[in-house]
Amino acid sequence: MKYNVNEKGYYGDFGGAYIPEMLYPNVEELRQNYLKVMAEASFQEEFQELLKEYVGRPTPLYFAKRLSAKYNTKIYLKREDLCHTGAHKVNNTIGQILMAKRLDKNRIIAETGAGQHGVATATVCALMGLECIVYMGEIDIKRQAPNVARMKMLGATVVPATSGSKTLKDATNEAIRDWINNPTNTHYIIGSVVGPHPYPDMVARFQSVISQEIKNQLQKKENREAPDYVIACVGGGSNAAGAYYHYLDTPEVGIIAVEAAGKGVQTGESAATSALGKTGIIHGSKTLLMQTPDGQITEPYSISAGLDYPGVGPMHAHLYASGRGEFISVTDEDAMQAGLELCKLEGIIPAIETSHALAIFKTRTFKPDAIVVVNLSGRGDKDLNTYIDYFKL
Repeated sequence: MKYNVNEKGYYGDFGGAYIPEMLYPNVEELRQNYLKVMAEASFQEEFQELLKEYVGRPTPLYFAKRLSAKYNTKIYLKREDLCHTGAHKVNNTIGQILMAKRLDKNRIIAETGAGQHGVATATVCALMGLECIVYMGEIDIKRQAPNVARMKMLGATVVPATSGSKTLKDATNEAIRDWINNPTNTHYIIGSVVGPHPYPDMVARFQSVISQEIKNQLQKKENREAPDYVIACVGGGSNAAGAYYHYLDTPEVGIIAVEAAGKGVQTGESAATSALGKTGIIHGSKTLLMQTPDGQITEPYSISAGLDYPGVGPMHAHLYASGRGEFISVTDEDAMQAGLELCKLEGIIPAIETSHALAIFKTRTFKPDAIVVVNLSGRGDKDLNTYIDYFKL
């Protein structure tokens, strides 16, 4: 079985482009051009140069000695938190801004939840001198105030989404409306492996630099390219797609996806899509989606602003449905404790999204000689207020 996208834009039963007619020209222009543009030598040269000189790649693959000793297995952390802007998001925004320029788009829109993608988009727009409008849920604007300030300092206009749950889903709806109204000069930089084809594939390709580096780094450290397991947190799932990408068709590498169980999978306050979702359409893609019996989208919940998405990218839906990926749900409480543990054992403050991935060591055991790579997708600066409130620091 193939775990990557097929020529029709599907991962197994999931994916496609379910879009209003008015969006068709925008999406089709991108679909016809994205692989051609990415294959151009000049594009790759500029992309690799910026990843190296601006983003600071390659990011280290760090052997977490004390964490490994505690859980009696070999744990490596892929340090995406050391990227410029503090998370993996910038790998994709660099790629997409170069794509937009080659398609002659001079106005950029984006959606953001935790604010990391908004910051990464505002950053590359400042770098390239392009207009930037970021849609963000009103609730997320309040709980991620430092990132909102960063976007504004970088010259972006931040537009609050005031409908629905006032979080990521609603910000995405607003961005799509904007794109319909401004089809000729605007490129929509989607921040995750979600949305209509070709977005999930394009974003995964830009993020695949993560697994490419893991292969090279493990070869040097362990004399082999493949770990026994790759673990990542999954909201929409771009950091996970990047970490899994080069291992999708390597069955001996276990793929583990960690979702946010919130206050508990069955409490009604959760974002554990694999456990709670059914097949449905969201934001132009057929995927697993949390919904009521009559098909209305259920409001997701997570203490982490980056994991409270009611769906999951189609690649991940396929990994789940096919059994290729092992999906585990982690509660707020376990994630917060795991984040604090990494601070105290390794001197690294992780984003709360990443803390979910780290929490699985409490319940999931690995052999002592297993090589386990955790994608440390972002740093915890943006979440300090949540940590402070939670632990009464």
